[in-house]
Amino acid sequence: MKFKDHFSSQANDYAAFRPRYPDGLFAWLADLAPDRNCVWDCATGNGQAAAGLAAHFTRVIATDASEQQILNAQAHPGIEYRVAPAEKPGLPKDSCSLITVAQAAHWFQLDAFYQCCRNVLEPSGLLAVWGYNLVEIDAEVDALVLEFYEKKVGAYWPPERRLVETNYRELPFPFSELPAAEFQMQAEWRLDDLLGYVRTWSASQRYLAARGENPVESLVEALRNCWPEPSEKRPVVWPLFIKLARL
Repeated sequence: MKFKDHFSSQANDYAAFRPRYPDGLFAWLADLAPDRNCVWDCATGNGQAAAGLAAHFTRVIATDASEQQILNAQAHPGIEYRVAPAEKPGLPKDSCSLITVAQAAHWFQLDAFYQCCRNVLEPSGLLAVWGYNLVEIDAEVDALVLEFYEKKVGAYWPPERRLVETNYRELPFPFSELPAAEFQMQAEWRLDDLLGYVRTWSASQRYLAARGENPVESLVEALRNCWPEPSEKRPVVWPLFIKLARL
């Protein structure tokens, strides 16, 4: 089955505008892993999580089914990038102490992926799956972004997005979950950063393809009153939700 590719067409923007995960997340995972020899970052995108993992693991294998995403990935001497689907990474049995999936598990053929995890993880190895929902800035901006999300491009979200909206509570996860620490991504953004990020949404891209117009232009108009100085930087956060298991 061909993978659902919602991001290759905007891989450059994805690399520029997607947020970075906190260093504490990777240190926490490294402490929990049985060793720090090898980690598989599945559906790595442009390597946002892989780069953080490389500070803690001797070897990082980062795969993505999108060749375009891999071409735009962050080069790092400790990361080996490969084009491969989540369900068939071509990794040896018992070869990794940790498998990570950042903001991508909802696209997978989960039964096949989980079976692959059972094979690839060494004894007592960890599987960590996480994601994030809408950005949080302030009440006025958040309300406008939510309105855009639900009303402007709402009809163009793939059905799998529902799993993100429920913070992965409905994501099938047939393992005994371990308690997860709390983390959030943080950044300081200008208005153009926010708009660039929203352009990377799969729903924004599907709207553009279907209707031939950029839906984000309407959000620019809506934000002018509450963000009058576009060069002003504002703190932005995304709380993470995490599912963790030791297989």
